[in-house]
Amino acid sequence: MHLEIDIIAKIGDILVFVEVKTRLNEEHGDPEDGVTLKKQRLIIKAANYYLEEKDLDVESRFDIVSVLRENNKTIVKHLPDAFYPIAK
Repeated sequence: MHLEIDIIAKIGDILVFVEVKTRLNEEHGDPEDGVTLKKQRLIIKAANYYLEEKDLDVESRFDIVSVLRENNKTIVKHLPDAFYPIAK
């Protein structure tokens, strides 16, 4: 199983796990639409692994950076708190 986190950043006391999604057009929807529930679960799993390996007990959140490149222009959106871990 391949686990990855695009960006890990710290904003104040919060650790932010960021998924960056890029599309060349809106044919398949906005880039952030590509962060499916399955992808979210993998990001959360990777974040949990990171926190355990680093022995961190900090507040964290999951953001998406959406990049749309179309017609010679680039639109970037930052979506803070884009998704949350779901209790099983």
